[in-house]
Amino acid sequence: MTSLTNPKNATNLVIGYLLILMSCSSEEAIENKPNLNIIGRSISKSSDQVLRRGNGAEPQTLDPHKAEGVPSSNILRDLYEGLITEAPDGRLLPGAAQKWEISPAGTVYTFQIRQDARWSNGEPVTAQDFVYSFRRSVNPATGSKYSQILSSIVNAEDIITGAKSVETLGVNALSTHNLEITLKAPTPYFLGLLTHSTTYPVYQPAIEKYGRKFARPGNLVSNGAYRLNGWVVQSHISLERNSEYWNDSKTAIDKVTYYVVEDQSAELRRYRAGELDWTETIPLGEIAWIRKNLGDELKVSPYLGTYYYGFNLTKPPFKDHRALRVALSMAIDREIITEKISGLGEIPAYGWVPPAVSDYAAQSFQFKSMKRQQRLAEAKKLYQISGYSEKNPLHLELRYNTSENHKKIAIAVAAMWKKELGVTTKLVNEEWKVFLKNRKQKQVTQVFRAGWIGDYNDAYTFAELMYSNHGINDVGYRNPYYDQLLAQASLETQPSKRRLLLEEAERVLLSDCPIIPIYFYVSKSLIKPYVRGFVGNVMDHHYTKHFRILEH
Repeated sequence: MTSLTNPKNATNLVIGYLLILMSCSSEEAIENKPNLNIIGRSISKSSDQVLRRGNGAEPQTLDPHKAEGVPSSNILRDLYEGLITEAPDGRLLPGAAQKWEISPAGTVYTFQIRQDARWSNGEPVTAQDFVYSFRRSVNPATGSKYSQILSSIVNAEDIITGAKSVETLGVNALSTHNLEITLKAPTPYFLGLLTHSTTYPVYQPAIEKYGRKFARPGNLVSNGAYRLNGWVVQSHISLERNSEYWNDSKTAIDKVTYYVVEDQSAELRRYRAGELDWTETIPLGEIAWIRKNLGDELKVSPYLGTYYYGFNLTKPPFKDHRALRVALSMAIDREIITEKISGLGEIPAYGWVPPAVSDYAAQSFQFKSMKRQQRLAEAKKLYQISGYSEKNPLHLELRYNTSENHKKIAIAVAAMWKKELGVTTKLVNEEWKVFLKNRKQKQVTQVFRAGWIGDYNDAYTFAELMYSNHGINDVGYRNPYYDQLLAQASLETQPSKRRLLLEEAERVLLSDCPIIPIYFYVSKSLIKPYVRGFVGNVMDHHYTKHFRILEH
């Protein structure tokens, strides 16, 4: 924990800190051009097809219907395959379903499951497996925090709230290999949604036999390109090639190990020592050195995500205190953070939905157009209106999950709040699982670090997170008008009207200020020159089956 109490020290801290930072429809992989670092060496395929990836925090589970966060998602994409999968560049491709038909009204999807689709134990994957899995995903008893993502399916919302039984879900097996999904209204992003883990099939016999332990090594039966081989807590998760996978003949990597590395500097050291082939991210303080020494290995791509801070709206001091929330948001200099701290092309965020989202006009806080000094003057007025002053400063806790990068941003934000408003901030660092638990329980959190990565390329994936009953609405935001706009958008068949509804919803959200968007992401990682097949995409989804290792 870190506390900033002296205004002069806070000013010196942020200045000194910034000075330090300144000094310092095909399923085949799309390849990069040959890297200059391997000229003169053999560029043939290596006999040792093993990939070692840094993966950030320890996943809390590998149950695809209960998992949260990027670390789990990276692994689940290798273990499972939904009806739809993705090409290296993010294009949608047939997955467990080899083809599908959409009714003229756009509400009924009929999928033909591949005849050669198999579970890792050799048993066939059937339409009934998907019926069971979709029902399990929306069943309140499962405890999925993402079940709301399936609300476009007939009766899904009523099942999630307990008003109807899971058997009424609009997902039915027409035959062994034909699956029908009925939507309550045309949903333009539905096929993209089917790449999300809430739609992955799970093996019913394993769940019935092992219960909550079905997703552990020795118990897990999956249908993706890889199977679970081992899991050493707080160390690594290892996968091996699934010989039963329908497209195994085009898979090159035999084994992939995902390492738990929450310290970005330690991850960089392991990468340089040859212990990792791929880093989850890079330490912000080493950007200049990396660009100079590892430039060809640095991969930076646009990313469909927003880095933000959330307020706990269920308790003081932020419950029913919009002016205070707006004051804290206005006091943050997003340009300094993106230029001097993150520094890899991130975009200062004055709205919630990233500009990269298709077919949408992103909205912004009204104060975006103000000059910095005007903005700060208004922030101070709102701070005082809220009952705080130099003699009666706000004391708050800012929580973030273990990460050198999150810590640096938190220190800078706390220094800005201290310098501009006089706020005293205690920084609280928590391990990922504890951090998630505290966010959800809303008992001790006041302000917390968060990030939201779009589950599909549509504004609704951002809008729905703030829906009153969404399982990951960790700020506790509730606005009946906002919910009404989302409900209308989910049923609107005309794209132009739907877009206007979602844009209005974002304006309402920004006016209420339950969150502080800080910047729009770029993905950033280091990848060894001998790892081939990487293509940047806005979802930052990368399947091991698309890669191979060259001789090195």
